[in-house]
Order: sequence, then C-alpha cells, then structure tokens
Amino acid sequence: MDVGIIGGTGPLGRGLALRLAVAGHRVLLGSRDAERAEGICAELRDVAGGALAAGSLQGVANVEAAAPDMVVLATPWDGALATVAELVGTLRGSTVVSVGNALVRHGREAHAVVPPRGSVAAMVQAALPESHVVAAGQHLPARSLTDLGQPFAADVLVCADDADARQAVCDLLCTVDGLRPVSAGSLAQAAAIEAFTAVLVTVNMGHRAHSTLRLAGMTLPAHGDGRPAGTEDAAGKAASSAGGGSRP
Repeated sequence: MDVGIIGGTGPLGRGLALRLAVAGHRVLLGSRDAERAEGICAELRDVAGGALAAGSLQGVANVEAAAPDMVVLATPWDGALATVAELVGTLRGSTVVSVGNALVRHGREAHAVVPPRGSVAAMVQAALPESHVVAAGQHLPARSLTDLGQPFAADVLVCADDADARQAVCDLLCTVDGLRPVSAGSLAQAAAIEAFTAVLVTVNMGHRAHSTLRLAGMTLPAHGDGRPAGTEDAAGKAASSAGGGSRP
C-alpha cells in the first residue's frame, strides 16, 4: 500500500515511516521542504540497513505525500489546520490518520489542552469534511519506533466515524510487527484518547521510560475489531439472522 505522511520529519512521523516501510509499504514522507524530507529518509534508510526494499521510502513535498488514499497527518497539533487547509482538494475522499495530541509541558509533567471541537482529530475532520479522519497512534513512543533493534509491542486505539476507514487503518497497523490495533468507536472517543497521552508522557518522564499502552483481558484477531475488512464473522452473521443486526 502507498502511505503518505504529511509533516513526517518529526519524531513520530519518522518512526511511523520507518516501521511502515519495513512492513513492505511504499511510504512518501512529506515536508514543506522536499530536500529536508529526503535527507530524513536517507537517515532512516541507514538505520534500516537492508530491511527496506528499493524505493519503499521517499522524501517528498507535503502535497505529494497527500496524494495516496491513506495519509498520516503528523504535524505538530497546533499547525495541523494550517497544513491541511492547503491540501483540502488533494485529500478529498482519502483516509487521513490524525496522530496529534494537544499537550503542553509543565516541569516534569505533560498537561492536556482542550482544542476546538474537543480533540485534534475532530478539529481536522471539520477542516476536511470530504475526507475520512481516523484518530490513531497518539500513544506510540517515537523513539521506540525508530529503534529496530529492540523488541516493541503496543496496542493502538483506533476511532473514526466512518467504519470502513477505521477498519482500513486497523488493517494497515496490523501489518507492523508489534502493533495491535483496537477498534475504539467513533471520533468522539478521540478527546479522551488524546488527553490520556498527557498521563502516559508524564509517567514516562517520571520513570525515564518509553512505555506503551497495552490492554489486558482481551483477545483480538489480527485485524483489531475481529474481522478482516469487507467480511463478516460468524457471530455477526448469527446476530443478523436473529434480527440483532451486524456487529459494529
């Protein structure tokens, strides 16, 4: 799959680009400065060694990174609206993954900021009414993503108003070793998910750690919500035949 990363030169954008490219996807890492983006890609290719196929990671301008059907918005949260405002037409009909968190640092703590509409993801969805915005990846530690030599495991909460877009992101994330996508409902859940990042960052600063989110007491198949995209599991069929409707 082709995946674009808008504003991909920051720590999380770099980490996601590297992991997705290693997983076999063609990644277009975007920046306002295409030369800077290509320089970052050269560094990531060195990190990956022989783990990347030729052409799997390319540095481009943001407008080129916005071209694929699957796009990650990895800019700082307070620059997200200005960035997507220039790309509304290019992003029309695309799935846009918002990974931003509205946080400020106070000493040894991170505090959540409540942005307009309650979350960064909802703010982006309002700015891109003809795109399918999915909130995911807010809790991933960027440094761990770029360290291919260390074991890595994390659950990724995925929420969106469009069920097909949410499932598409789950399908993408499950191709990355160590990531377990978990369908977490509508985009309304993004407010709580983003705000909790402040707690996780504070814990990691206090303990000098790079911990990840892991949910216990739940067994999921590989695709996050229990079914591959475009199919229905046996339980869903049973519910439908009994008049209960398909499982969300």
